[in-house]
Amino acid sequence: MELAAVEAALHRLFIGAEGTSLRREDLKKARETTALLEHLARAGRPDRLVVDAAAGKAYVGLLAAELLGFSRVHVIERDPRRAALCRQAAARLSRPAEVRIVEGDVADASVWPEAPDVVVGLHACGDASDAILDAAVAVAARWLLLVPCCYAAAVRFSPAAEARADALGVPRHAEVRRRLVMSLIDAERTLRLEAAGWETTVAALVPPTVTPHNLMWRARRMREPGRMRQAAAQLLRLREEVR
Repeated sequence: MELAAVEAALHRLFIGAEGTSLRREDLKKARETTALLEHLARAGRPDRLVVDAAAGKAYVGLLAAELLGFSRVHVIERDPRRAALCRQAAARLSRPAEVRIVEGDVADASVWPEAPDVVVGLHACGDASDAILDAAVAVAARWLLLVPCCYAAAVRFSPAAEARADALGVPRHAEVRRRLVMSLIDAERTLRLEAAGWETTVAALVPPTVTPHNLMWRARRMREPGRMRQAAAQLLRLREEVR
């Protein structure tokens, strides 16, 4: 996937006005979207159902339709204004695609389709990433491509991670403590996926110079009993030790 093609599609679908250019934040989003689309192309055929969760303006979902030819896209976005922008952009697609835009919170089971092929979540803030992870497991998606954002106190495992840091005597110097807390949250998310039967890889989606929130969870539903038991035991130990 070429960055120039993504930038051009972003401009046409989401800006569209002649004589204008992408803003700095749009250029950054283009790099993130380009990298995520490359993984999406490997995860599913164009006839499979893609869910763009906590989608914002649905850059990933709509560009999957426009540039990769995905014919079925389900967008979940709770903000009515952003959902309206998604609908406007969807109307500009040059390829036929079944795009459903649902206004609602990703933690609400009613907004999710059954058994989607791929769930993507690019920079779902705070606890939204955990809600997407849990929903992908609940609806038995085949793939999950998740890039979390914001490790604030709203993240569900954050209080337990902070308690573990206290128990270890970790000082409250922000940069020292933050890295440990983030690592514990990331470990809990990884083990939660693996205990649910997902073969999981965590790797950088883009360099940290693009965004500090650059880790992507690339998970495939495999349901291997041995690996599930091992991950469940590790998850239990992690959760017990941080109480």
